[in-house]
Amino acid sequence: MTVYEAVTALADYAVKENLIKERDRTYSANCILGILGLDDYESVSPQDSPDLESILACLLDYACEKGLCENSVVYRDLFDTKIMGALTPRPSLVEEEFYAKYKQSPEKATEYYYHLSRKSDYIREYRIKNDMKWVTKTKYGDIDITINLSKPEKDPKAIAAAGKMKASGYPKCQLCAENEGYAGRVNHPARQNHRIIPIKVNGEEWFFQYSPYVYYNEHCIVLNSKHTPMVINRAAFNKLFDFVKLFPHYFVGSNADLPIVGGSILSHEHFQGGNYTFAMAKAPVEREISFAGYEDVKAGIVRWPMSVIRLSGPDTVRITELAEKILDSWRAYTDEEAFIYAETDGVKHNAITPIARCSGGVYELDLVLRNNITTEEYPDGFYHPHPEYHHIKKENIGLIEVMGLAVLPSRLKKEMEQLKAALLEGRDISADETLAKHYEWAEMIKGKYDLTPDNIDGIIRDEIGIVFAAILEQCGVFSRDEAGTAQFLRFTSQV
Repeated sequence: MTVYEAVTALADYAVKENLIKERDRTYSANCILGILGLDDYESVSPQDSPDLESILACLLDYACEKGLCENSVVYRDLFDTKIMGALTPRPSLVEEEFYAKYKQSPEKATEYYYHLSRKSDYIREYRIKNDMKWVTKTKYGDIDITINLSKPEKDPKAIAAAGKMKASGYPKCQLCAENEGYAGRVNHPARQNHRIIPIKVNGEEWFFQYSPYVYYNEHCIVLNSKHTPMVINRAAFNKLFDFVKLFPHYFVGSNADLPIVGGSILSHEHFQGGNYTFAMAKAPVEREISFAGYEDVKAGIVRWPMSVIRLSGPDTVRITELAEKILDSWRAYTDEEAFIYAETDGVKHNAITPIARCSGGVYELDLVLRNNITTEEYPDGFYHPHPEYHHIKKENIGLIEVMGLAVLPSRLKKEMEQLKAALLEGRDISADETLAKHYEWAEMIKGKYDLTPDNIDGIIRDEIGIVFAAILEQCGVFSRDEAGTAQFLRFTSQV
């Protein structure tokens, strides 16, 4: 494909995917020519119908050849985002179209916006499809497992350049509204093709967008218009329900507001949601409970590896009132027998991960009790993946994983391929520098199954899912046994 063919193909793509109108074709092609430094052009259609990845690869190769772009992944990402930004409608037009669709239905609005976010290459679909995904059946239901391969690792050139860069405070973080249209730099992604939708929650100005690394269908982020820290309180519960009322086909939840049990960005208040039903949402209430003065709100302990109280009813005001009481009580709660301490040495430990949804006019709020205490034996966190499972996952358990979707490190893809070969060949895994950390787990698998080339992939995947379920149990503040249930009920009864 020649560069002229690629420019023509990209204009064709933009018209077909409704990024631009037919009337905008010449103007848009000229914008691309300007970015590429071309002062000559002939509209030539390629013989085949190339996909967006192939079109952009051709344009990027040309840019690198002409010295317009460094030939490495970070620089190429900055450059192709600039190209796609020229084809993405202005924010005011996107907002106008979104709310015109919203008048038809919230589903029509999000359908339009999700399509735009994908086809503008803000969500790089051709990378997302490389993510490994499967489902493992557990006693808690079907758990979703993903190995994230869509986020490219920085190359040495970009790392070196970033180290020499002057620190910048703009945008303050990757969630700030100022990212919309931002050109990016080697240590901050380009966002010329990024568009956000203004919404009102709890009387405040917020924005709605999609995650560029979608872990599930229509994975969205809801963010405060101001760069303000995460906080879980009654106002946060109100915000969650306000969003669900705007988009009843979406769930929305928040990470806890403390380190270890919170998300990766605690400096900017935000939630995550989407059009997806997680295993936790399907999990039933296994024990009904009642809170004095709130008999009109259904409540119960959810059959889930983590410690979850589900509140439900038609009145969100009553639900949020009760949720606030539970939160305030939990923040101050200590039960030494259950190894739960509200604080140690002035450091607070108790927090809640809340998730809201609506079904058939009934609102639900799941309150996942969290605690981030560390010990000498568990310096990363006691209610955190324990060392025996660090070979699979060592990172924090955030909102998405709490709900039953594991986001596992990309290293596992290569390690599992190597482990598969070693198991089938009968090699000594303990002697392999990369695989030694999997030794005990691999020995368990060998003793549990008769491994063959036909069944080993499924077995390894299932065992990874079983490990993840066990990790969630470790993150539950009350154990899944008779003693743990008694401790859980001791907490709820004193609320």
